Amino acid sequence: MYCINCGVKLADTEKACPLCGVVVFHPELHQGEGERLFPANQAPAPQVNSRAIQIVLTTAFLMAALITALCDLQINKTVTWCGYVIGALLVGYVMLVLPLWLRRPNPVVFVPCSFAAIGGYLLYINLASGGSWFLSFAFPVVGFIALVVTAVVALLRYLRRGRLYIFGGAAVALGAFMPLMEYLMCFTFEPLRFAGWSWYPLIALVLLGIMLIFLALCRPARETMERKFFL
Repeated sequence: MYCINCGVKLADTEKACPLCGVVVFHPELHQGEGERLFPANQAPAPQVNSRAIQIVLTTAFLMAALITALCDLQINKTVTWCGYVIGALLVGYVMLVLPLWLRRPNPVVFVPCSFAAIGGYLLYINLASGGSWFLSFAFPVVGFIALVVTAVVALLRYLRRGRLYIFGGAAVALGAFMPLMEYLMCFTFEPLRFAGWSWYPLIALVLLGIMLIFLALCRPARETMERKFFL
């Protein structure tokens, strides 16, 4: 229920708007359905040919990868930089185009696949550049973020309630991971020292998570925030 004057969302028990003071017009009466503005039997909207879009996008990705490889071979006579571009194209294809090939793609499946593609791309960069940072830094960071995001997506998909609890718990988990990520950076890249910058995102994310969990527990506070920010 919303105020007819300023549009603020109102609770079912309120008789007047707390913002502008306008009295709610008979909130207990059921409003009947008025005259239709449009005819009931409208023509169906034209359906988009999703298969054609998938083929066009796949062809565009393949052409971009082929042109990149040909340019690299023509200029350098060997494979040098095209692997990085093709790897980035593959990651984008897995994240954006691959789910379109299914009628009802399950995000619980495709989110880990997207992070797996990102991890494989980082592994290629590590091997191609002769680095040694993948196992000690990139793998645990990408793996932990993938677990958190997959858990959030799965809970949002299969649970109808408790979204504030889910986002609050995810914020606390990410905040708690910040000091470990800084330690992994210092361990992997020896010149770096533990500067303590991770405490700032830790405090911010934990406070955000606690606030979301508090709003989930306290209904009056949640309703006040919804009315204040027009949620």
